[in-house]
Amino acid sequence: MAFGVKKRGPSSFERAADGSMTLMEHIRELRTRLFRASLAIVGGLIAGFWLADPAFLLLKQPYCRLPDTKNALGQCQDLLALAPTSGFVLKLKLALWLGLIIGGPVWLYQLWAFIAPGLHRHERKWAYVFVAIAAPLFAAGGVLAYFVVDKGLGFLMESGVGGLSNQFEVTAYIGFVTNMILLFGVAFEFPLILLMLNFTGVASGRRLLSWWRVVIFISFAFAAIATPDPGPFGMTLLATALSLLYFVAVGVSLLNDKRRGRGREIYADLADDEVSPLDLSAEPVEAAGRVEAAAPIGAPQPIERRYDDMT
Repeated sequence: MAFGVKKRGPSSFERAADGSMTLMEHIRELRTRLFRASLAIVGGLIAGFWLADPAFLLLKQPYCRLPDTKNALGQCQDLLALAPTSGFVLKLKLALWLGLIIGGPVWLYQLWAFIAPGLHRHERKWAYVFVAIAAPLFAAGGVLAYFVVDKGLGFLMESGVGGLSNQFEVTAYIGFVTNMILLFGVAFEFPLILLMLNFTGVASGRRLLSWWRVVIFISFAFAAIATPDPGPFGMTLLATALSLLYFVAVGVSLLNDKRRGRGREIYADLADDEVSPLDLSAEPVEAAGRVEAAAPIGAPQPIERRYDDMT
């Protein structure tokens, strides 16, 4: 007795990749993936609402490391709330941030699953590599900002006028700390842009290395403008970290060029304005051979009446 095997049709990923999916099917898929991503964020928001208090205590630690922030019992004093709704609104903001982080694997996967069919195989491979590098870099920048934010706050307190209390308003303080963490995390993604330029063949490692003066200047200018801390400590630390990451990216680019054999082309050693060498040596001209007489052309054939002269 023969059993028939049901032939499985192409998956939605395969149909989207080969272009056989219609526009309405793309819209339905986008709606489904947005719905799943929204469910993941809402679930993370619910979990983040319960984790908001431990997260607040963690963000409060840089404030507790500042001088003159202890009460008579040696405990860290509380932050000020200037409005009745400040505590509740702050808890919702922290819950939203935590919800985005907790639900990140789900909504990032839904975003990637919608974009990936439009990429080639090698483009998807490099996307996996860059995402695997981007997450640790962002986390490293956030951790660095968390451990240096108290230095910037200490500089601001020492540089200001005297006779003021060190008790901060809670919304302004949490906003300052989270902005520092977000800024450092995003700034640490700068080497990925350089690696993308190199791996896609837009710029070689030597070309990237020739930009070192401009990159260092831009790093310090960006740190001075974008850092919420106007003190020199946070700005200098961020600019120094960006410069070190730039040289690391250049080193990886040079190794990639060496692996691919770039720079060994036939005109690699010639400058753009250098004239190519010409061979001006004279060669003797020999006498031409004798040309034979052409054979006479025969009489034309008669044309039949049913055809014209073109056919």
